[in-house]
Amino acid sequence: MALIVQKYGGSSLADAEKIKSVAQRIARTADADNKVVAVVSAMGDTTDDLVALSQQVSKNPEPREMDVLLSTGELVSCTLMAMTLRSMVHKAISLSGAQAGIR
Repeated sequence: MALIVQKYGGSSLADAEKIKSVAQRIARTADADNKVVAVVSAMGDTTDDLVALSQQVSKNPEPREMDVLLSTGELVSCTLMAMTLRSMVHKAISLSGAQAGIR
């Protein structure tokens, strides 16, 4: 059993149909007797939208706060992906960077 890491950018996750399409691709890889780790970016223009919003409230936001803010986009994507995969009867959980042991 191979460990396959797949990375999906925001444009491939821009809406529910695209998330379902990516989930099918992940599922096919898992069905081929592989362990899959899927790394997902924020959906569509979410990161750009969050940066723009931060600039509306602060001219010089602290890097730590920007990190936390921008991570919310990835959390939405990974949670929706896990939900989609589970609806397809595949084992899946969403993890934040901290939950995955990234500090």
